[in-house]
Amino acid sequence: MKTSINAWSVKGDTGFAEMFAQISAAGFDGIELNIDAPGTAHGLSMETTDGDLAEIKKLSDAYNLPVVSISTSQTAGMWGSPDPAVREKVKALVRKQIYCAEALGATGILTVPGGMNDNLSLLASWKNSVTAMKEFGAEIKGCKIKVGLENVWNAFFTSPFDMVHFLDELDCPEYAIYYDAGNMHAFSSSEHWVEVLSGRIDKVHVKGYKRNHGSINQGGIWCDITDADIRWDKVVPGLKAGGFDGYLTAEVGKVIADQSWDEYYKMVRDQVAAICAYAN
Repeated sequence: MKTSINAWSVKGDTGFAEMFAQISAAGFDGIELNIDAPGTAHGLSMETTDGDLAEIKKLSDAYNLPVVSISTSQTAGMWGSPDPAVREKVKALVRKQIYCAEALGATGILTVPGGMNDNLSLLASWKNSVTAMKEFGAEIKGCKIKVGLENVWNAFFTSPFDMVHFLDELDCPEYAIYYDAGNMHAFSSSEHWVEVLSGRIDKVHVKGYKRNHGSINQGGIWCDITDADIRWDKVVPGLKAGGFDGYLTAEVGKVIADQSWDEYYKMVRDQVAAICAYAN
């Protein structure tokens, strides 16, 4: 397996050229970019042009740092919305992600179904998400970019069986799982999710989480990847046993105030490399 880092983990005012230089120097094998609101220093957006993408691809090639996937911060609550206009908006966003992925040589993107709120039940959100994603699935039939569905802290996927059921309902090979190995650790065990999702995982996020008292449903704290009580020695071999042998992408934040950014990037790279070693 290989090491990667999400661009959200990079200092916010860092431009693309500096970011590729720093992440390459830290020793990462790849990087994940994001579609954000316009104006971010190293973010893609709905306004990103072909010229912008060509310049980013030059940097990726120059630093031998592949763009492994395209995430986004913009899809929250949209797939499950009862408003057809909102669902069309999220389709346009995912089209842009796919377009960017194709231009930059990435093989997958991330999106998040769901959208419950005080006026929208889980059942309604599920049905709306399935309907919209089935419609979009027909549109992307034959696309070589995998559209990965991520488990996040939105109470939509609370079990790996939920993800299997949802993916089966979509019945579309262009959809897969973008698995976050830390987002369920407060209430479940990552290695069990990996086993249930075997063969369906296309991309992986890694982060650190440590449970209070070592127990589920007792809360916990975010921590360094290798300080977590996530059983990486089971998770990573489980991923490999299920056919995954790609990039483990760190989605983390700098918390040590007096640590330099270069030191931080190298630390994160070493942590991801340490858990990658469990695949050997």
